[in-house]
Amino acid sequence: MERHGCRKAVGAQLILIEAAVESLESALAGERAGADRIELCANLSDGGTTPSAGLIAAVVGQIELPVFAMIRPRGGGFVYSDDEIDAMTRDIEHVGRTGIAGIVTGVLTPDARVDVERTRTLVNAAAGLPVTFHRAFDSAANLPDALEQLIQIGVSRVLTSGGAPTALEGASVIAALVDQARERIAIMAGGGIREYNVRDVIARTGVREVHSRLVDETGMRGLVDEIGTIPSVSS
Repeated sequence: MERHGCRKAVGAQLILIEAAVESLESALAGERAGADRIELCANLSDGGTTPSAGLIAAVVGQIELPVFAMIRPRGGGFVYSDDEIDAMTRDIEHVGRTGIAGIVTGVLTPDARVDVERTRTLVNAAAGLPVTFHRAFDSAANLPDALEQLIQIGVSRVLTSGGAPTALEGASVIAALVDQARERIAIMAGGGIREYNVRDVIARTGVREVHSRLVDETGMRGLVDEIGTIPSVSS
């Protein structure tokens, strides 16, 4: 079962804010700013890779928020060798013993489809921890088909910009994915979300979770405060 932070009430909905960070200092800043969950990575400039064991232990030990750990052995594409999958499986098994609240990962086939077999291997390694399929999803050839496959595998949520460079640009696709999901899987909007556009992203997509890289505490606090001012959200 997932642990949640205090979601931001928006009309009749509850919006969860996930902050992507790559250091203990940033994780603490995200908590102070009012984020609800932390995505912990290394190398965010390269899309995020697996953080070190020491960093995971430090963050889990010092913040109260749920922490999801990125499991990605390298930057670049999302097609992995057997050796890389073995390493990812071991990483998941290790971080699962650290008090982490969830896993963030994703695997595609060379023809840009969800690698069902390998993704299932990683979900099984998580041993009941919720798994987010990260923005590898946006590189899939057919997003609706990919979503159905992830639901069948047992993935908990998908992080997506709707296949566009930013979530705002992909808002119509994200909205269609929200409708398709029918609450069988969570759809989390991510990609260039900041305080000045989060209102539009939520209104146009109907998502209940948003993901934003923490650039600084002030910016994250502004995003949190902006969500708190939205009078209503369409279901």
